[in-house]
Amino acid sequence: MTTHAQPAARNSTSPWARAALGANLLGSDGRLGITIFEEVTALAQKHAAINLGQGFPDEDGPREILDAARSAIADGANQYAPGQGLAVLRHAIAAHQARFYGLTVDPQTEVIVSTGATESIAAAILAFAGPGDEVLTFEPFYDSYGAVIGLSGATHTTAPLRAPDFQPDAAALEAAFSERTRIVVVNNPHNPTGSVFSRASLELVVRLAERHGAIIVTDEVYEHLTFGVPHLPVATLPGAAERTLTISSAGKTFSVTGWKVGWLSGPADLVAQVRTVKTFLTYTSGTPFQGAVALGLGLPDAFFSSAAATLRKKRDLLGEGLRAAGFEVFEPEGTFFTMVDAAPLGIDDATDLARRLPELIGVAAIPVAMFCHEDGAERTRSLLRFAFCKKFDVIEEGARRLGTLRARV
Repeated sequence: MTTHAQPAARNSTSPWARAALGANLLGSDGRLGITIFEEVTALAQKHAAINLGQGFPDEDGPREILDAARSAIADGANQYAPGQGLAVLRHAIAAHQARFYGLTVDPQTEVIVSTGATESIAAAILAFAGPGDEVLTFEPFYDSYGAVIGLSGATHTTAPLRAPDFQPDAAALEAAFSERTRIVVVNNPHNPTGSVFSRASLELVVRLAERHGAIIVTDEVYEHLTFGVPHLPVATLPGAAERTLTISSAGKTFSVTGWKVGWLSGPADLVAQVRTVKTFLTYTSGTPFQGAVALGLGLPDAFFSSAAATLRKKRDLLGEGLRAAGFEVFEPEGTFFTMVDAAPLGIDDATDLARRLPELIGVAAIPVAMFCHEDGAERTRSLLRFAFCKKFDVIEEGARRLGTLRARV
């Protein structure tokens, strides 16, 4: 497969503005604005609200990996790592893929370490998509996808995920593919819906990608955070490995989102092209953290199962408060997030409600419409996303405050 190296045509809209448009960042006057995350966070701070909008944990990860990072800093691991990533981490990633999924990955040629999963996603899209191509995502979609697709000059197409189960619809997905589909991005477990895609859905993605000659880029950062359903990497499915780039990171699994250590694995020829782009993004980062993450990937199975079990209890606790608030709750099978529908409260504009919640009851959430294009935004107009990756006492207080909502709206 070859990269698309042709330059974008000159026009009055800059690549950054196109990217901002893809990420819902352009205001009505065409100027760059702020994200809804920034806006809601500011409102939460102003009203001393519990911020269940942004999806980052408020507890540190395992002591042993934190200590390993401190030791690495003390021992002088503070300069550039190799652009491909430290060998110890690349080998740990390969061992992780074999241990959990039976995948054989060559740490020398089929793995790169990145600045979070976000850089791997960006580098993969920029490596393989350009003007005239289409990049297909499911909708709602993680907001950075729209931004980087805009930067690439490709067209962003979507296939809808609809309530209540947010599984791909076979007919809609098939219709979303075309002869111009260059990449299909599969975020599974899925943010913001919390769904875990079925084997049948993933097998359909593989068949359609093969039919149209598309590359599959998977965002699997919540791979160890599922509740009662197993995570199934796309690369393990028949016919998928030769066209799939698998992406994950340490941030969610080990509660170290600030470290920004991610990785990408896949066929050597595809990985080499992504690495070329990555070289001109950050080249490398996080040297003292890379060895610590390698240690984390080798932790016993009990760590991974315990992390998911604890998060499941938090999901259930928040769910009680959301139901008490009067929302329709779509119970997630994975991730940090629960989606709800405000329509039972007589509210059809969740974006307006998200702006009111911090002052109204002292809780912050994110409107799902912000993860969609215009048509999808209308379809998800009454939906909100809440994060439950917080301390138990924070969630308990948030649930208590949510229980007062029905009487206040």
